[in-house]
Amino acid sequence: MRLLVLSTATGMFGTNVHLVAAGPGNPCLVVDPGHDSREAVLRAVRAHRLEPEAILITHGHMDHTWDAVPLARHYGVPAWIHPADRYQLGAPAKGLPDSFPRDLLVGHPDREPDEVRELPERGGELAFAAGTVTVLHTPGHTGGSVMFRFDGGDEPLLATGDTLLASGRGRADAPTASPASMEDSLRLVGDLCPEDTRLLTGHGPTSFLGRTGIR
Repeated sequence: MRLLVLSTATGMFGTNVHLVAAGPGNPCLVVDPGHDSREAVLRAVRAHRLEPEAILITHGHMDHTWDAVPLARHYGVPAWIHPADRYQLGAPAKGLPDSFPRDLLVGHPDREPDEVRELPERGGELAFAAGTVTVLHTPGHTGGSVMFRFDGGDEPLLATGDTLLASGRGRADAPTASPASMEDSLRLVGDLCPEDTRLLTGHGPTSFLGRTGIR
């Protein structure tokens, strides 16, 4: 079975939001609803008769969490985030370098969704109606960065956030970032995931693990 994956880049940061489901008319998981993603998610859900079950956040940077509050409230679902990055949900400036223009934060909810659940600190499996998700703790871009591996389809599928992009490794120069941890995390991903794993990246095009050059 091939999972239904709906992805689109939204907002002023061009962040990719991903919806993953077994198929039309099924529960779905929403990954990284960034700036101005709410309407895109609502349209995709209506068009494919999906039932959002949870919001999954790869890391706490505001460009990946911006619309988590309105979407969680609209669908009455929890948002999942690693405990090390949870502090950024209600205080997005704390996850950014001092040089980041603060005027770009205007309009961010500056609060947590009504229900926040913390991901397993060291990674592990989560069981949803939409399918089993394996959480990989992959610090480096931030201390609480994770990747989500969707295990219910024929095709290996991995939501990578900003840790791994089509062009290769992500940046490791923001607060709580660590180049050494980034290397360890990418080594872990290379060990656990086959080269034909399709990457649902945080920005830019999708790719496959074997094309990123991390091995």
